[in-house]
Amino acid sequence: MAFRAELRPLNPGVSARDDAGLGCAPIGNLFAPVADADAVATVHAALARDVRFFDTAPLYGSGESERKLGLALRGVPRDDYVIATKVGRVLVDADGRPVSGAASGHDSVVDLSRDGVRRSLDGSLARLGVDRVDVLHLHDPLDVEAAFAAALPALVELRDEGVVRAISVGLGRLDPLERYVAEAPLDVVMEAGRLTLLDRTSLDRLLPTAAARGIGVLAAAVFNSGILVDPVGSPFFEYKPAPPELRERALRLQAVCATYGVRLADAAVQFPLRHGADAVVVGARTPAEVDAFVDGLDAELPAALWDALDAEAA
Repeated sequence: MAFRAELRPLNPGVSARDDAGLGCAPIGNLFAPVADADAVATVHAALARDVRFFDTAPLYGSGESERKLGLALRGVPRDDYVIATKVGRVLVDADGRPVSGAASGHDSVVDLSRDGVRRSLDGSLARLGVDRVDVLHLHDPLDVEAAFAAALPALVELRDEGVVRAISVGLGRLDPLERYVAEAPLDVVMEAGRLTLLDRTSLDRLLPTAAARGIGVLAAAVFNSGILVDPVGSPFFEYKPAPPELRERALRLQAVCATYGVRLADAAVQFPLRHGADAVVVGARTPAEVDAFVDGLDAELPAALWDALDAEAA
C-alpha cells in the first residue's frame, strides 16, 4: 500500500518514501536526554533516506520533541515534508496556564474541548515554527464520549478550514480505537502496538473496518517497546519489563528469523505493511537508528519466513 494523498509532501517533485515515518518521541528526551545537535542529525538522516513524514506531540518531552523537530526542519521547504502532531492534552505551567514554549518542567492536562484542541495546536505551531501541520491526531482519547462531543468536531472544523489536511486518532487500546474507526469521520488512524509480531489483534478487529471505511492505518510501536529488537538486551513490552511468556515467544520468533538469516527487527518493521498498514512509524534518536529502520524496510525477506512466523504465532 502507499500513503494517502494527505500524508505525502505537497511538493510532488521531492523524493519521499510512502511506507515510513519517523517517530519523534525519542528526540524529545524519551528515556535519555538528546542534545539539539543530535536531534537535528537524526532528522537530517531521515531526510537523506527519503523519510519525510514526521510524527510528534506536545506530550513528548513537554514540547521538546516539537521544538527540536522544528529546529531540524528550519530551512527545508515546507512543502517537502509532512508533520503530524497531536491534540487532546494541553501543556500548562505551574499555575495551570497553557504555554506555547518547551520546557521539561511543564505539565499537561487532558482537554478534549474545542478551545483546548485549538490552544494545543497553536502551541504546537509555535514550537515547530511552522504555520500549519498536515495530520492532526487526537492523542489517546480514552474518554470516547467527550471526544465525540467536542474534540472530533473541532478536528473536522480545522480540516474544513484547511488548517490541517487530515485528521486522525492515535491509540494503543483497541476497544476505543475500534469505535473511532467505525464511527468517526477520520482520514487516518494510528494504532500503537496492536499490529506486531507479538500482538496481532488489529488484524481481525481494526483493519477490516478501516479498509471498509477508507481510513488509512499508520502502525506505531512495532517493536512493542524494544522486545522485538532484542529480546535479551531490551526485554521491554509496553514500556515495562516483559513477562516471561512474552520473552519466550520473542526468543522463538528471533530463532525463526535467524534460521533464514534475518534480523528480528527487520521482520517486525515489515510485518504491518504485509497486512494492510499504509506505513510504519518508528522512533529514533540517532542517525544509526534511522538507517537501521530504513534498511529493515528495504531488506528482502523470504516468503518462507513469513509462513514460519505465522506458524509460530498460531
